[in-house]
Amino acid sequence: MTPQQPTERHGERSEGGLFAPPPGRAPVPLSVLDLVTVGAGHTARDALTTAVRIARLTEARGYQRYWVAEHHSMPGVASSSPAVILSHLAAHTDRIRLGSGGVMLPNHAPLVIAEQFGTLEALAPGRVDLGLGRAPGTDGATAAALRREDRLREGADEFPQQLAELVRFLDDSFPSGHRYAGIHAVPGPVQGSAPGGVQSADRPAVWLLGSSGFSAQLAGTLGLPFAFAHHFSPHNTLPALELYRRSFRPSEALDRPYALIGVAALATDDEKEAYRQCLAGALSMLLLRRGRPGLVPTPEEAEAYFDPAGGRATEQERDFVDDRMAQVLHGGAEQVREELDALVGRTGAQELMITANAHTPSVRLRSYELLADAYQLPGSAG
Repeated sequence: MTPQQPTERHGERSEGGLFAPPPGRAPVPLSVLDLVTVGAGHTARDALTTAVRIARLTEARGYQRYWVAEHHSMPGVASSSPAVILSHLAAHTDRIRLGSGGVMLPNHAPLVIAEQFGTLEALAPGRVDLGLGRAPGTDGATAAALRREDRLREGADEFPQQLAELVRFLDDSFPSGHRYAGIHAVPGPVQGSAPGGVQSADRPAVWLLGSSGFSAQLAGTLGLPFAFAHHFSPHNTLPALELYRRSFRPSEALDRPYALIGVAALATDDEKEAYRQCLAGALSMLLLRRGRPGLVPTPEEAEAYFDPAGGRATEQERDFVDDRMAQVLHGGAEQVREELDALVGRTGAQELMITANAHTPSVRLRSYELLADAYQLPGSAG
């Protein structure tokens, strides 16, 4: 192993894993983060159908990976069960990596996650990512319903121990004498050591996710790839990435840091439509922060709400939305591409994971297509 060549472990092949060369003109690999959003006038089935369409399009166009994020009790987000969605996507794709962005570890028993993602690995060998977060992905009351009241205090303080336990289940590596030494996550490595068993060459690749320094430092210390949520914590991006790189210790998974950043970006044929769609997403976030989560409003509803001549928005709400809109890269494809390139230059990220949140499914699909064209990814007309 040399400093120029990262370790490839657990199926992280150069053509599909962490280190695939960027196709076309893209400065780094491009990937997808999908919240499986449900807009007003649409159903969860519509959103899941759109997820399949986006996954198949982005696979064909050379995107690196497709992740879904765990959220709960939010009518406008249909991704409460990442493992279920990913199994469906595995049946409709062949090459693109599939993963969680992320599974919220404190909400689940580590053994359950190991079993779910071991099953996904059996369904899609060599292309499963297990991204893990420590937030609940919801409000406090819902977190209590997910974890039971007696486990609610098991949050950030317990996360490193939960992570270590999960990795032990994935690797089937509890030491002799440990209380879990005789317990095995199935599908998993134990099947290869059973009489007549054949060992799988792969297991899910573990990532840590975060929006602050905690997970950045932990990922660095453990030598794991790190995904930072730039799309909702842009002011913490540079400090967190610096902490990750400074804390990094080589491991069996990686011999040098690998940082991905999530970025909200929407490209459209008409720049005005990009603004309208992003305004709808901003209103959705505002209503969530106000304790009134719902389906993603239509652009027409958002325009009416923020209409200076007769809208209901307060000055404080307008300030919130202005700040939110400033965090989303939106406009024509070339404009968005230039801003993405600048973001890579500022952060040194090795990969961009784009989330295109909008009310209208066809707009989201078109955005990924336009960015693929702008970067001259496979299948472009240019």
